[in-house]
Amino acid sequence: MEMEQEKMTMNKELSPDAAAYCCSACHGDETWSYNHPIRGRAKSRSLSASPALGSTKEFRRTRSLHGPCPVTTFGPKACVLQNPQTIMHIQDPASQRLTWNKSPKSVLVIKKMRDASLLQPFKELCTHLMEENNMIVYVEKKVLEDPAIASDESFGAVKKKFCTFREDYDDISNQIDFIICLGGDGTLLYASSLFQGSVPPVMAFHLGSLGFLTPFSFENFQSQVTQVIEGNAAVVLRSRLKVRVVKELRGKKTAVHNGLGENGSRAAGLDMDVGKQAMQYQVLNEVVIDRGPSSYLSNVDVYLDGHLITTVQGDGVIVSTPTGSTAYAAAAGASMIHPNVPAIMITPICPHSLSFRPIVVPAGVELKIMLSPEARNTAWVSFDGRKRQEIRHGDSISITTSCYPLPSICVRDPVSDWFESLAQCLHWNVRKKQAHFEEEEEEEEG
Repeated sequence: MEMEQEKMTMNKELSPDAAAYCCSACHGDETWSYNHPIRGRAKSRSLSASPALGSTKEFRRTRSLHGPCPVTTFGPKACVLQNPQTIMHIQDPASQRLTWNKSPKSVLVIKKMRDASLLQPFKELCTHLMEENNMIVYVEKKVLEDPAIASDESFGAVKKKFCTFREDYDDISNQIDFIICLGGDGTLLYASSLFQGSVPPVMAFHLGSLGFLTPFSFENFQSQVTQVIEGNAAVVLRSRLKVRVVKELRGKKTAVHNGLGENGSRAAGLDMDVGKQAMQYQVLNEVVIDRGPSSYLSNVDVYLDGHLITTVQGDGVIVSTPTGSTAYAAAAGASMIHPNVPAIMITPICPHSLSFRPIVVPAGVELKIMLSPEARNTAWVSFDGRKRQEIRHGDSISITTSCYPLPSICVRDPVSDWFESLAQCLHWNVRKKQAHFEEEEEEEEG
């Protein structure tokens, strides 16, 4: 009798969420009860149901790409302490669709430099944007200084309509509605470096060598650009790293490189004899700390949320986003992570240890990297392969996930595009298929 009363009391104390948990990601077709799960799903389910770009067919979302929100009560009396300030809300990737508050009027076109094969696609695209879509086109000034463009008289009328800018001098962050890249993955990294705050949507055409991050083909660019302008496209939010470099000023005048100050604005040069200087960067792929030209081992301490977790002794360490996991980190032996997974990857470069494996940590942690007191030499750091600089004793590099992702426009959807790039660019899991047994051999063995 006492056990029955205790059971009734326990059921009353349980919240409705704990008594019956409905997974909204599964559209209510799976209900979790306190005793056992009740399953009513169809056997055949699609991973993603986002329509392909240009497709008018409607797809029914049958399952979220993220797992359901976990139950926060465990057993009759245990639960997780609720703290809204530490909760990170993640949108279902399949519902990430591009939309415009107002019709886009300006576009930044980024072209791969020193590639003559891109001149004709560049001219065709810019002419189409200006004449057919009535867009204001921004290009970097050095692009128009190319002799092939400067000497083309037929392109002269269009060339006069360009708005130009210079990197590190002109701030165009509030003037661009969306970005079009012509080239390889480097053009997307360059676009990211131009916007140290919010990034406009990026449409990347594969006209380079690898093209893992550039899913669009240029053959039918007119219809694809029109659909993006109309807001008919899926996007993948590629997380970036917010990197803060603090250096000690050692008795000589030092100028701040291209970065952001503490207030989020572009930092100007600081001339100080004492104290510290801080620089901030937004990084799409990875932060690389290496031994530079020294022949000694790199010796750096890695802290996670203020706690020393390891000392890297080797050629260096890579801190990458999921997008960067298919770049330098993959070459160093790391796993490849889908860009919608909220995570930061730590990958050693040629560690002098047989047990130092790459690890993945939550996106919300803060990493801090400093030279170890026992380090025999300095280290060098670069951000997406740019802004390379020396790190000395007393300097620090703080890394966490930025609140400004790069919205990359998809051809189909985030999952299909990613696996397509794995197959086409990296030839993931390419192998001759094993031959089956012949029937005669099977009979003889029988």
